[in-house]
Amino acid sequence: MNQEVLIRKATHQDIPELYQLMIEYIVDFYKEPKPAEEDLKGLIEHLLTNTSSGLQFVAEHGGRLVGFATLYFTFSTLRVKRQAILNDLFVKVGIRGQKIGEKLFQTCLEYIRANGFCSMTWETAQDNVVAQSLYKKMGGEISPWLFYEIK
Repeated sequence: MNQEVLIRKATHQDIPELYQLMIEYIVDFYKEPKPAEEDLKGLIEHLLTNTSSGLQFVAEHGGRLVGFATLYFTFSTLRVKRQAILNDLFVKVGIRGQKIGEKLFQTCLEYIRANGFCSMTWETAQDNVVAQSLYKKMGGEISPWLFYEIK
């Protein structure tokens, strides 16, 4: 990689490119239905203007966005502090393997530590061994808590 990767908070100018990255993540990677454009752009806008509920970091390389991470904020009653959920971590397929995911993860971790959060949690698909390898490398441990879902 000739040019340096810049990890920074998303801005309003990023919405068109970030929207496209999120479509790749949702539809191409996770094979979920394509969300309505106004809904997804509305979510991005919400995170840009309501920073108490979460934020997004983007990875920029050569003037283009190549990855993103989304943090949502909640609270831990047991620790009586704010807690962050790393809901998304995505790097474009053609540029993976260049430690961009590590840089995005590290930026999220630095953010929560600098801002007094008690922890950062995340989940990944059971068959996503590439992500699991990254999380293990970054110091992540499998939680003693089980996560359930209902739809």
